[in-house]
Amino acid sequence: MQLSDLLAAVPEAQMLTGTPDLPISQLCYDSREAQAGALFIALQGLHRDGHHYAAAAVANGAVAVLITRPLTLPEHVTQVLVPNTWIALGQVSAAYYKNPSQELCVIGVTGTDGKSTTATLIGHILRACRHPTGVITTVAFHDSVQEFPNETRLTTQHASDLQQMLRAIRERGGTHAVVEASSHGLALHKLDAIQIDAAVLTNLTHEHLDFHKTLEAYREAKGRLFERVEARAPKPFPQVSVLNADDEHYPFFASLNSPGLRTFGFEEQADVRAVDVELAADRTAFTVVTPEGQALIHSPLVCRFNVANTLAALAVVTGLGVPLDAAAAAVRSFPGVPGRMQVIAAGQPFAVIVDYAHTPNSLRLVLDALRGVTPGRLVAVFGSAGERDVEKRALMGAVAAEHADYFVITGEDPRSEDPDVICRQIEEGALQAGCVYGRDYSISIDRTQAFRIAFKQARPGDTVLLAGKGHEHSMIWGDESLPWDEAEIAAETLADMFD
Repeated sequence: MQLSDLLAAVPEAQMLTGTPDLPISQLCYDSREAQAGALFIALQGLHRDGHHYAAAAVANGAVAVLITRPLTLPEHVTQVLVPNTWIALGQVSAAYYKNPSQELCVIGVTGTDGKSTTATLIGHILRACRHPTGVITTVAFHDSVQEFPNETRLTTQHASDLQQMLRAIRERGGTHAVVEASSHGLALHKLDAIQIDAAVLTNLTHEHLDFHKTLEAYREAKGRLFERVEARAPKPFPQVSVLNADDEHYPFFASLNSPGLRTFGFEEQADVRAVDVELAADRTAFTVVTPEGQALIHSPLVCRFNVANTLAALAVVTGLGVPLDAAAAAVRSFPGVPGRMQVIAAGQPFAVIVDYAHTPNSLRLVLDALRGVTPGRLVAVFGSAGERDVEKRALMGAVAAEHADYFVITGEDPRSEDPDVICRQIEEGALQAGCVYGRDYSISIDRTQAFRIAFKQARPGDTVLLAGKGHEHSMIWGDESLPWDEAEIAAETLADMFD
């Protein structure tokens, strides 16, 4: 494709040097991946500025660069000035991959907690109801035929990767795509060039204030998804906006007046609500009441918060026209999501659960849910990631103090921060809640050792929650990404201790 064709999608593009009459064979934002004929897009991130790597991209073969300021580069390189390279990346990517979202029903799922489970369940229901559906989440990528693990640690991929994935979904015969939309991704315009037909908000609580600075800015970033829901001819799909009626931020999102509003929740005012909820350690049953009628839901997902996630999924698929009975039947066969309420059984006389809970709210919800199915004590192991929201650390400690009987504070992706400092910041919340070191909690930066401490504390009938890592396959210490599989290491540790 010619550079001139790509720049036609960027109204504010200004040629600084070179010519637009260049064949472009690759879009690239990582200089290390640049190849001959590449267009390099210099992105300004929190920790790195892509403009500093433009010369390296050119050395690797890039023939043109999108930039926000002029650079000193070889004369043959075409430099194109744009106001915002994040926005421009989306625009040129949509053009390069021939606007795949124009050919798909695209469903965006946002919220603080429950996004991956809800998005994956939506995809499962749609495929079960004969709508080939791709899914792009924190956990995995599904091209409507085959699933691949997400190894990037990004919830929402960069715009060029999203457009490439959407094109792959369409080429595999997909008619629908479900995209997990993080607040970072929305704030950085990663979805701006994607046509959104339906949007879902799971909930909104304290998270990512290191990036957004205020809860209001965080909320507004989430709201951008709903501002993008609109009818676009000739797409035949209805527009649907699904909100959590029980969430305290519901009035803000409702005020956005996005089309096709449907609400879900446990209270009578919700359009899609659950009644007669029966929670068990290994399954859930409830009756869903909707404008389309009622249905009995049998789900392998456990805990009340997963009832809410299921309601959100049912609200959007029925809003898109899927018969309620067919959707209800599909829920029964949902296999779940790796690292979400995952049971680890290695012969130990107590329960061990791995879950991705990494926010104060999600940790509270998981502990509360486990309390209802645990005859003995609750023991938790958790930490808080480095270079992320600092304010939530003490909140995590306070949640553990209130909802666990014993807990171990440990390392969790400290990155460039001192893990001991992070653990002490978490500890502050526990101390303020009246906890005593040794009696109520301990600290072990070594996560495997933290598992051992927790397992030694546990007795028959207890439950040990390993929170924070979930499905992830690496642990970041400094600049190094080390292999880590929470479920596998937990099972190995248990086997070593109880074999």
